[in-house]
Amino acid sequence: MPTLPQQRTQKYIAARQQHPAWLLLASRRAPLMLSGLEALFEHQPGGVAFDTAVQALADLLGAHANQPEYEIEPADLLAQARRELREWIRRGLVTEREGRVHETDALKTAMRFVAQLDQRMMTSTASRLAVVQREIDNLAAALDPNPHSRAEHLQRRIKDLQQQLEDVQAGRLPLLTEAQAVEGIREVYALATSLRADFRRVEDSWREADRALRQAILSAQHHRGAVMERLLGGHAALLNTQEGRVFESFQQQLDHQGELAEMRVRIRAIVAHPASGQALDDLQRSELRLLVQQLIAEAKVVQAVRARSEREVSQFMKTGQAVENQRVGQLLGDILQQALEVDWQRQAVRRQAAPLPPLGVALANLPLIERLRTKSQGGGGESELLLATQYADLAQMDAEFWQAFEGLDREALLRQTLQALQHSDQPLTLAALAEVLPPGEHDLETLALWLALAQESGATFEAGATEQITTRFQGQDWRFTVPRVLLSAQAVGAVDADW
Repeated sequence: MPTLPQQRTQKYIAARQQHPAWLLLASRRAPLMLSGLEALFEHQPGGVAFDTAVQALADLLGAHANQPEYEIEPADLLAQARRELREWIRRGLVTEREGRVHETDALKTAMRFVAQLDQRMMTSTASRLAVVQREIDNLAAALDPNPHSRAEHLQRRIKDLQQQLEDVQAGRLPLLTEAQAVEGIREVYALATSLRADFRRVEDSWREADRALRQAILSAQHHRGAVMERLLGGHAALLNTQEGRVFESFQQQLDHQGELAEMRVRIRAIVAHPASGQALDDLQRSELRLLVQQLIAEAKVVQAVRARSEREVSQFMKTGQAVENQRVGQLLGDILQQALEVDWQRQAVRRQAAPLPPLGVALANLPLIERLRTKSQGGGGESELLLATQYADLAQMDAEFWQAFEGLDREALLRQTLQALQHSDQPLTLAALAEVLPPGEHDLETLALWLALAQESGATFEAGATEQITTRFQGQDWRFTVPRVLLSAQAVGAVDADW
């Protein structure tokens, strides 16, 4: 049995040969690739077009073509950049989906390692030590089956909270020092960025499960029950992982928008603190400010992948009955083909016992086995695909086509809303906005956009207060009941343009 150092050595050797982050850091052009990829994904976390990434890498290679240690071929920089990017996609450092290149957790790991080389930071900070001590206390109490010890633990917590409440009521507010505030903000930023990495791992796991499920469906070797069992079992296995539990917890919070709104307010308060300028740079503060929005976007991507798997299985369940019947017929045909190869002229063979009951069809012109074999549905020559362009008159399009084509212009509505708020001397409710900007035929979409804008701008919803908005479209009146909230021009103008 290998010793512990030998096992550790084998583990490191395997990681050196397989892990994308280690392969990148050990490669010849690691500084150029890290710098180029970090610059690409720094302002486009949602992915970069493949051709844009190739052009950026080619420009970077051209800037260092005179340095022999990088082995750059100045004759064809685009081809070398394309080969380099394809190689790292194959190794799993970045992924390519629908013509766009996306970063992975391995690339983030390499970037974090390089970023910490010039920073002498202690991992065992005072705040982390306090967190460890608190979690040890809570875990020990949760594992203790003695009711008396559990009651003493709860009494200590209640006494501590009561003392804190009395201090606050008496005006004694212990504030963090500047060093403690910087340390805490950095801890929060590190945890926040790790959440996006967890969501990205969930997305990659779901895409891998979706790929395996599609292969199972296309292989035509699994019946409908097995495919459904594989889908449900794969989803349950993904949710049982650590990052899967984090994602499921966030999905439950999406049902409680109040918690997310409070989280946005607290994040903005942290970013507005003077110590945040020392703890984080401008880009990091922007990432922390948009944390909830980015997590929601990541969750939508994961849900889209999951929905596609469920949709494919649903279509397979609906249309797979004929295919399954055909597969059963093919199986019976294989059995009967074996029966055709039996020597039926021998009387000893015909008198042997068989598990199948005797069958017969009144078709005297066909051999016995041929009467029982399943016939294929196919017939005739192969049909050719019609790839010719088909033209149609726009006058022949029905009203439903034009209604679906004419959607709400989101950017125009946002611009008009901001202008209306700026012309007003005071914040406006949704009902007052509806009087200034009548929703028209896109009433439901307009109200939904205004509510989302109020939530994103940090507007305060009055608890339990509602108001009614009446619109008229095609001679019919529609009444909507919406929460009462005030929208101000200053708050709406501060919302990110890419929202």
